[in-house]
Amino acid sequence: MRIRDALESDAEALAVETGRPASVLVDTIHDRTVRIATDDGDADCGVDAPATLDGFVAFDVRGGTVHVTDLAGTPHALERLIEEPKRFAEREGMAVEAVVVDGERRRADALEDAGFVAVGPGPRFDGDATTRFRLERDE
Repeated sequence: MRIRDALESDAEALAVETGRPASVLVDTIHDRTVRIATDDGDADCGVDAPATLDGFVAFDVRGGTVHVTDLAGTPHALERLIEEPKRFAEREGMAVEAVVVDGERRRADALEDAGFVAVGPGPRFDGDATTRFRLERDE
């Protein structure tokens, strides 16, 4: 698995992953830090296989906190991708927050496994209740 910065050319694959229009994902790539996880096939074995999208994370900074605004992917990709905003926050001395729609166990479990704690309800998304997760900065 390889983690890299997202490019405009990744917008179509991200659109498939999220169900959002590619144009919205292009804006996300321009407005936020977006990292993607790819499976580069059997590149280590010398086999030339196309890379497939395993997941992505988007994050930005508001009010002195790193906010994870999108997170999707396989369990292994989520584990690796969550480290991206955590590293940034650590360097900058900030906490990290993420909001997960209630019932999305894969994302919630990945955040909890990475040290995040559920801190209460978040905003409603399309009528769905959410939970805010937070990882405090190390003092």
